[in-house]
Formats: sequence, structure tokens, C-alpha cells
Amino acid sequence: MNRPAGPPTRATADAALAGLDLLASAVLLVGADGQVRYANAAAEHLLEISARVLARMQIAALFVNGDELAKLCEQALAHEYADLRQDLALERSGRDALHVHSIVSVTGDGGVIVELRENVQQLKLDREERMLDQSQVNKELIRNLAHEIKNPLGGIRGAAQLLELELPDKHLNQLREYTQVIIKEADRLQTLVDRLLAPHRRPHIVGDVNIHEVCERVRSLMVAEFPTGLSIRRDYDASIPEFRGDKEQLIQTVLNIARNAAQALRERIAAGDAELVFRTRVARQVTLAKVRYGLALDLHIIDNGPGISPQIRDRIFYPLVSGRDGGSGLGLTLAQTFVQQHLGVIECESRPGLTDFRILLPLP
Repeated sequence: MNRPAGPPTRATADAALAGLDLLASAVLLVGADGQVRYANAAAEHLLEISARVLARMQIAALFVNGDELAKLCEQALAHEYADLRQDLALERSGRDALHVHSIVSVTGDGGVIVELRENVQQLKLDREERMLDQSQVNKELIRNLAHEIKNPLGGIRGAAQLLELELPDKHLNQLREYTQVIIKEADRLQTLVDRLLAPHRRPHIVGDVNIHEVCERVRSLMVAEFPTGLSIRRDYDASIPEFRGDKEQLIQTVLNIARNAAQALRERIAAGDAELVFRTRVARQVTLAKVRYGLALDLHIIDNGPGISPQIRDRIFYPLVSGRDGGSGLGLTLAQTFVQQHLGVIECESRPGLTDFRILLPLP
């Protein structure tokens, strides 16, 4: 005669919880009062909080906008849904937000199980695809606009020169001032148009490139331009192999980013505590523009400046967008173009006190 199964023992429960540590996704067991009862190893890693500390916290207190997650738990406890699945951006104080896919369901003992799966990779791929599409649109727009400006600009300058030759001697000095304004402004616009068209005109000269030679060349230029107040620190991985690329384009890319950083560091340079870091690493199993590479160069250009204004942070690679007075807004646009010509991507993370431009290029 079979006996009815009794309630699960403590050993059985501990074994079940130990099994959750084998999962790659973060799992939190939350009581009906909203307090975390258990967190697996993946949750500790994802949240960067120990399980012991987590077990004393309310689910709503884990994040700045933790009320969203707490509300999902309440809805699950009210049996409004069998399980709730939702993409969330969970904000953390002083750190980047966590982009996760959450699954919330009720347990048999009146609690809630919360599973969090980080979907940063998918968000990153989506963002890269949008940036690539936007970059292609920008390049086409720039080419068309530059050519439309270039043709009449030459006519305006030529007409001003002819007009200057026809000015009467009596009023030559007085009226020449106006024709010179037209000529000089036409020249200024011509220079701007040439800079817009430069990446599309210059041939892509491919050869063997050592990224540390590129960084050292930029470093020497920056030291000459900012001899005092700016410390340039090198953090190189000497094992990075040479790769095929256009050395001059890569020098221009790193130089544009470094100069932008130095200009943002003006106050700290004056105070003598400005710092620029060139860091190289090897990234493994990286997807760039939908192509998977086993190895990639991971180059970081980091400064301790005030950070990029939130108003332009999502548009810094657009042409003619600048965060400083008098800036042309072309430096980062050219940098992005050159990186994309090397089948790579360029990203930026910024907050007050740290701005990190990251360049990823495929390695052989």
C-alpha cells in the first residue's frame, strides 16, 4: 500500500535551491511581503550583490525604478496572469541600467519566482544596426549636399572676384571690404565641404597595422599639443597581432577622439589633473555588423572629463553635431566612417568623470 507523499523536507528544499545555482539566468525567490528570500549565483553576479545581502532586501529596493518589478510580483500574486513576461530597463544608482527580459510566476508556497535574463547583446546588435543604417543615410546626404553646395559656391566666389576688378578706383578701398567678406566666407564654406567629402575621396590604403604604433603616434601629437596638465596613460596588451588596415585613417580616428577629449578636459588641464587613457585588449567571439569574429581588437580611449551632455549623447556621431562652441561636429563623424571602412564599430559610454570611446575591429 502506497503512502501519500509528505511535505518536502528541508534537505529536499535545499537540494532544489542548489539546483537553481546551475542556471545561467538570475533567479530570485520573493515572499508575499516583497522580501527576497533566495538569490542564485547568477543573480549575485548580475546584480553585483551577495546572496546574504539580497536576502535582507525588498524587491522594490534593488533598483531605482524597482517599483515596476514589485508591481509585476503583486500582479502575479493576484493571479492576474499565469506568468508575466516583460522587457525591463532596471536602473541602478551610479551604474548602467540593466536591460533584462523578466519572467514572474507564482510558487506553490504563496511566493513569487522572478527570473531575469540579460538581453544586452540583442540590444547592442539592434543599436549597432540602427547606427550603421543612420551612418549610411548620413553619408549619402552629406555627399549630395556637399556637391549641391560646391557648384554654386565656385560661381559666387568667381563673381565676387570679377566684381572687385570692376570697382571704381574712387571707392575701391571702401567697397573692397565687402567683396573680401564674400570671398573669405566662400573659402570657409569650401573648406567645410572638402572636409565633408574627404572620407569618400581619399583611397583606402591597406597595409599591416600595429595598433600600438597608431596609439604612440597619437600620444606624441597630443603631448606636443598639450605639454602640461594632461597625463596620457598607456595600458596595452602586447599580444595583439598586426592586422590589415589603413594606418593613416586609424591614426586620424584615434586623434580625433583624443582631441575631442582634450577639448572637453580644458578645465582639468588648467587644474593639472586631466587624464587620458589608451587601453588595448583582445575581445573574443564578437559580432560586428552581423558578422561573427573569433578575435577582435578592443581599443578604449578614456578621459576623466565632465562627460557628454545627455542632450547630444545619442547624436554625437551625426555630422555637424558638436558639444562645444566653435566645433565643426565632423571629428567623430569621420572617426565613425573610418572605423566602418575597417568593418568595425565605435561605441561610447559617458557619465560625469568618465567618457569611454570603444573601437572594435576584427583581427585575423
